Amino acid sequence: MDDFELERTDPTAGDTGPYVVGVGASAGGLEALQLLFDNIAAKTTMAFVVVQHLSPDFKSLMDELLGRHTELPIHLVENGMLVEPGHVYLIPPKKEMIISDGRLLLSERDRQQELTLPIDVFFRSLAQDCGRRGVAIVLSGSGSDGSRGIRDVHDAGGLVIVQDIDSAQFGGMPRTAFEAGVADWILPPSQMPRVLEAHVRRGGKPAAAVTEFAAGPVASAAFNDVYRMLESEFGLDFTNYKPSTVTRRIERRLRLSHADDVQQYVARLQSERAELNTLYRDLLIGVTRFFRNEEAFGVLEQHVLPELIRNSAPDKPLRVWVAGCATGEEAYSLAILLHELMSPLNRTFKIFATDVHRGSLEIAGRAFYEDASLSNVSQERRDRYFTPSGNGYQLITELRQSIVFAPHNVIKDAPFTRVDLVSCRNMLIYFQPSVQQRVLNQFHFALNRGGIMFLGPSESPGALLKDFETVEPHWRLFRKHSDVRNPVDPRLQPRLAEPRLTPIASSPFARFSMSNLLATYDVLLEETMPTSLLVSNRGELVHVFGGANRFLKVRGGRQGPDVVDQVTDQLQLLIAGGLRRAQLSAEAIVFKNVQVTLEDGNETHLDITLRTIKPRGTDVPHILITFRTLEGVERVPVPAKEIDVGQLSRDQMGTLQAELDYTKDNLQAAIEQLEAGNEELQSSNEELMSSNEELQSTNEELQSVNEELYTVNAEYQSK
Repeated sequence: MDDFELERTDPTAGDTGPYVVGVGASAGGLEALQLLFDNIAAKTTMAFVVVQHLSPDFKSLMDELLGRHTELPIHLVENGMLVEPGHVYLIPPKKEMIISDGRLLLSERDRQQELTLPIDVFFRSLAQDCGRRGVAIVLSGSGSDGSRGIRDVHDAGGLVIVQDIDSAQFGGMPRTAFEAGVADWILPPSQMPRVLEAHVRRGGKPAAAVTEFAAGPVASAAFNDVYRMLESEFGLDFTNYKPSTVTRRIERRLRLSHADDVQQYVARLQSERAELNTLYRDLLIGVTRFFRNEEAFGVLEQHVLPELIRNSAPDKPLRVWVAGCATGEEAYSLAILLHELMSPLNRTFKIFATDVHRGSLEIAGRAFYEDASLSNVSQERRDRYFTPSGNGYQLITELRQSIVFAPHNVIKDAPFTRVDLVSCRNMLIYFQPSVQQRVLNQFHFALNRGGIMFLGPSESPGALLKDFETVEPHWRLFRKHSDVRNPVDPRLQPRLAEPRLTPIASSPFARFSMSNLLATYDVLLEETMPTSLLVSNRGELVHVFGGANRFLKVRGGRQGPDVVDQVTDQLQLLIAGGLRRAQLSAEAIVFKNVQVTLEDGNETHLDITLRTIKPRGTDVPHILITFRTLEGVERVPVPAKEIDVGQLSRDQMGTLQAELDYTKDNLQAAIEQLEAGNEELQSSNEELMSSNEELQSTNEELQSVNEELYTVNAEYQSK
């Protein structure tokens, strides 16, 4: 999946070599560096690499200035220099630097590039080369350099330390690093060495959260209180996740909030909603990028997807479900592959990308990504599917329209159906075994015969392996080889019902025949319901009955939940106006003799009725939109002798009044659309202003660094 997962470490990465501490600093960083190295032991086994924003026009004096605060040997890095424990390495001016195979490699900085992020560049290489033996420290500075690279260090199992904002002369870099949500410690520089030494003594392993904070019945009860608050606020039951992983994340927030114990932290959660939100966000850490595990996507592109497309119905879109989509990179990666393979065949596809974290879904819907997420995207694909925008890239509209992002909890919400490919990577490993099996059962139920299930490298179908054929064992690709659908848990909540349907009594029949019963209901509804659409009170399409899909747009693009967006263009204004009137009136709203041109070019005349339906036991209504086709409608001239002038006038007045009402509805809908368009323009303007502020911030950062260097140079010359 590239997914939202609880904590990701590679237990084998960086098992050899010294612990390498990357230190990022900018404006105001000199004082922080001095305080840090004042407290580093002379016999340390760690190596320190300092990455600063240096002016290309001045010689760096950092080696001499730091030399007064440490006995460790200090080196201005030369290309290919080997990193040794107990040494300090400084980046030279005009250079960017990475670490590879334990050596520091230099490259010329691109002077034409407006925004350079040398700290991020080094941190990312540190994560790849050192794994859990890598440490990233972010000190004082303006801007946001370092806030991206620390995610990579964290994902690789390394340690992330951020300077306490109150102790920083410039809080920009520490603040953005903290907001990234992956900092293990927030400390003043003088206290960082103590944490570093303890980290090395533990062999890079996390502090023992369970033994230190969760021991005893009182602490255990407090942790249960945390679980209950999270479920009450966000609807997510974290007892379904492996307790050791969840406990580590709670302990991290406990430390960052300076609470003495779990009970004190619970009291803070009860009084501060912001901390509860932060904990929830921290428990769901985004670990994702485009085409993550390139070899796996290569197998999909070259072997799995072509066969899946060949074996699917050519007149129907290919259906894909990406469960745990996080911020959308994996869903868009699959969309790129499918577009490349299916557009030459004039075939369409639809991707349903779901996650429990609404904030991540909002990011996915915006489809804007920084360059780091696109590291595995070829230049050809960048040019074809992305548009440069500010300090990142915007996906093209055509690709965005192929995906529907929606909130969905795979543990308790009913699955999608008739799916050709399910992708859920690296999420199951964080569930309890019983929950894993329940979710896998949902995926099996969702898949068509011959459908593909795409899991993470450490995941498998478990007890369902007999129901799947292994397509690619290393990258965990499995094909469903039967038409049998294992029954899903009858307690699962329907995906589209609003309000939620009352569950059927828990009898043996209900438990073991729920899927058959639901299938029977679908058949009965299809046979007995008129041509109609069931819509929620918010205008979201819930169900299509009796061939009403004729009046929906048939396209491979993203349609969204709004029924107005999904009906044909001719009906959009009418349906929009009718929905508003139906929401305000208890009476049915009827549009008579509406002329519609179908996709095949034929014209038809309809009576369209909108009426409110209130399910028993709830005040939340639905709206049923019914389409009745008028047979044999034609214009027949009426003989003059049969004309009743008075009746004709009344009929004309009635018709004109109906047309006037219809026009008013259309006008109101048009006004609302214009207002929505204006809001989008305002949003775009705000984004431009934000980009401008970032550029101004970067300019201020460079000016601050320049002033700092002038000050240091003046102090040196005066001595």
